[in-house]
This record gives sequence, structure tokens and C-alpha cells, in this order.
Amino acid sequence: MEEAIRKADVLIEALSYIRKFRGKTFVIKYGGSILLEKSVREKVIQDLVFLYFMGINVILVHGGGPNITEALKKMNLKSEFYKGIRITDPDTFLVVESELMELNALLVKELKGLGAKVGGVSGKEDLIFVRKKEEDIDLGLVGEATDINLPKFKELLDKDHLVVLAPLGKDSQGKVYNINADEVASFLSYKISAEKLVFLTNVKGILRDSADEDSFISSIKEEEAGKLIEKKVISEGMIPKVTAGLFAVDRGVKKVHIIDAKIPHALLLEIFTDKGIGTEITR
Repeated sequence: MEEAIRKADVLIEALSYIRKFRGKTFVIKYGGSILLEKSVREKVIQDLVFLYFMGINVILVHGGGPNITEALKKMNLKSEFYKGIRITDPDTFLVVESELMELNALLVKELKGLGAKVGGVSGKEDLIFVRKKEEDIDLGLVGEATDINLPKFKELLDKDHLVVLAPLGKDSQGKVYNINADEVASFLSYKISAEKLVFLTNVKGILRDSADEDSFISSIKEEEAGKLIEKKVISEGMIPKVTAGLFAVDRGVKKVHIIDAKIPHALLLEIFTDKGIGTEITR
């Protein structure tokens, strides 16, 4: 009986959040090694379907870095990066696109398997518009988002409520580019006026000391997060996520969450409980 009462208390705690977020849109970025771990992915898929049945619109932006790297290796093609961005020549792009669409189909299949209506799409389907990303070196077919097809996104959400998006886009001449998934999720969240932007990662969140898990920061303001990047407290792989989060918050997204997807049902624990488990960034 006590266990049943405890479960009821959890549901009651979630009720206010369910009421608050019903009908709102969340943009969730999911990629990296945690996308390939089936045991982790199963829990993430369950959480996404829970959001779906709670009446929350979800756009899932997925990456595919490890899959792409492995596929390139099998074809004797090098994986080269600059500032964390994959240099994408024409041969590499063919592999990138193929692996992204294969992962897109897998995610759609698994989400549908739990009863959700799902739309699997690529940003190149007149959804994400880009220009070539300019850096100190030529990155090849790497783009940065400049606009989205807002009516089409809204149409997809009205139809399915759960959209799985591969991070590709087209320029004004119809040329297709690879786009960093963190950047796509951030840009899309502000353009579509999302309630939340969530980064699913393989780390706990932001730490004041990367070597000390007890230095975990559960909530941080935009300005302080920027200072931690300047001081190099936030470093390496966390920089793109925090930078993308700051971009979104600065343009009106209410909250950005960075959570460890290896924690079972991390997404639900972060969104539907009072304490949460990850780092939230706010204005």
C-alpha cells in the first residue's frame, strides 16, 4: 500500500507540470554515443512517448556522429573536425546523409512501436534554410541555419505532435548542407517559440569543477554561464551545448536543460519533478 501511495504522490507532483506544458512545444536534441546505446535509447523513447501522450508537441533533433565516423572508417575516409565541427567534403556528405536518414528511420520506428504518431523528416525538405558556414578554414558542405519553414513545421506538429528531424538544410540555390545538430535545435527552438530546449547528453550537466561531481550546478543564469565559458570552467564538448543554449535563451526560449540521458527516465525526472536532475539555464 505504501508503494502505491508513493506512486500516487509522484503523479500528483507531476500534475501541475502536465497542466502547464500541455499544448506547448519542446525541442529536444539527442545524439552522440547515447543514441547508439539501446538500453539508454529505450528509456529516452519511452519518455518521448510519455510527453506525446501528455499533449506536448515534441521536435526531436538527432545527430549521428559516432555512426558517421564508423561508416567513414569502413570506407577508408578520414573523419576531420575543426572546432568540433565535422569537415564535410562531397564524399563525406554522402555518408553523413545516409547515416542520418538511417538513424531517423530507426527512431521513428521505435517511437511508433510505443503507439505515437510520428513524422520523420530531413531539414532539406524545405524545412531548414541555410548558408555555407564560414570559418578560418573551408568546412566543405557545412551550413548554418538562417530561417525555417514555420508554417510547415506547425503543420507537421498539428498532424503528428512528434517530429523527428535530421539536421540537414538547403541554401537559396537548393544545395544541401550538413548542420551541427546542437545549432539546429537551438535555432529551431527560438524560431518556433518553444517552451523548452533540452540537450540529452552523457554527462550530469554543468560543473564548476569538471573533476568534482559535487560541484554540479542545478540552475544557472545566462550571464553566469557566459562567464564560466570565458573562464574555461565550461570547456570541450560542453561549450557547443551551453553556447547553443545561451543563443536560445537570449532570444526568448524560457528554459534550456542539459541532462544526463544515462539516468533512466532523465527527461521525465527533469521536467515533471520539483527538483529535476540536470542543469537549467534561464534569463
